[in-house]
Amino acid sequence: MNCFAWSRTLFLSLALLLGASIRAEAHVASNSFLTMRIEGAGVDGSVELAVRDAEIAVGLDANRDGKVSWGEVRAAQAALGVYLRQHLQLKSGDAACTLHFGALLVNERVDGNYLWQPFTAECPATLQQLSVVYRLLDQEDPSHRGLLTLVSHGSTQSAVLGGAQKLQRFDLAHPSTMSAFAEYFRVGVFHIWSGIDHLLFLLSLLLPAVLLRRDNRWQAVPQAAPALYNILKVVTAFTLAHSITLSLAAFDVIRLPSRLTESVIAGSIIIGALNNVFPLVTEARWRIAFAFGLLHGFGFAAVLSDMGLPRGARLLSLVAFNLGVEAGQLAVVLAVMPIAYVLRASRLYQRGIMPWGSTAIAGLALVWFVQRALG
Repeated sequence: MNCFAWSRTLFLSLALLLGASIRAEAHVASNSFLTMRIEGAGVDGSVELAVRDAEIAVGLDANRDGKVSWGEVRAAQAALGVYLRQHLQLKSGDAACTLHFGALLVNERVDGNYLWQPFTAECPATLQQLSVVYRLLDQEDPSHRGLLTLVSHGSTQSAVLGGAQKLQRFDLAHPSTMSAFAEYFRVGVFHIWSGIDHLLFLLSLLLPAVLLRRDNRWQAVPQAAPALYNILKVVTAFTLAHSITLSLAAFDVIRLPSRLTESVIAGSIIIGALNNVFPLVTEARWRIAFAFGLLHGFGFAAVLSDMGLPRGARLLSLVAFNLGVEAGQLAVVLAVMPIAYVLRASRLYQRGIMPWGSTAIAGLALVWFVQRALG
């Protein structure tokens, strides 16, 4: 297959992917948000489940018109309560706690509307250890996760629920600092792997790292050293920038509205990707990585805002989360860039992957930008 055929095939595949994403929400990750406050033998909590996920779980759209009305949400409240009881269990030791659900509400987040389901739980005895069994969407969407914030005895614990680990236990009287570190590290890795917008921004800046711009066209770097140097500059600039604003936002020094932040993040992807097709910045892409990395840091901070930082271990948890983000990011770079280096001199890479891949990234980011900016 010649280069033109490869390019055409790649473009058509990416176009189909883009077309399928037009109806997708701004974030592709499927997350719910849970809060629980422990008082004696009682639990006061809530579950926030995206409307799109609730539709998958219990079928909210009764008339199949592609929209979910408030009337349809209210009509499905009983079915949602049954579903939650079947897929979310709280236990004190081996004894189950009884769940009671309150009135269902709707909460707007930047990636769409969420059903906010408050609940209380009555356990057989004063809680010293809480077990949480989380199986929401385990059959329908194995990538789904629940982000839990658990408050007890004046301390906060966090966890990522779901996946292979359906059951998690929490020591309420003596929470482990190292356990909090491991959990926030895991949240950081999960967030960067599920936050495809951050990865696409980084990828759009790394695609030209194995190329040089000469005579108005891209040419392969002659050896590995320049490519490694380019990759190192971009990744370091992005890491440093988002670490700065993540820390500032986590400690409430400065915050930006989430809709503005997420819209600018989508815009940064468009700029980074189009710069590969119509190059204006070639040797100083690290500056783009740093400038927009500052905005991506506020996006990362939104996750910590939802989960909270545990008292007494705020700095440790922040460091753990940031290290998790870097580890997840590094894993992706190590997986992608060796392949890019091997293919760098091929017509497939220079005339197929670089221009058409970048165009598809920009197109997808444009969809996100419209969704986020216009709500």
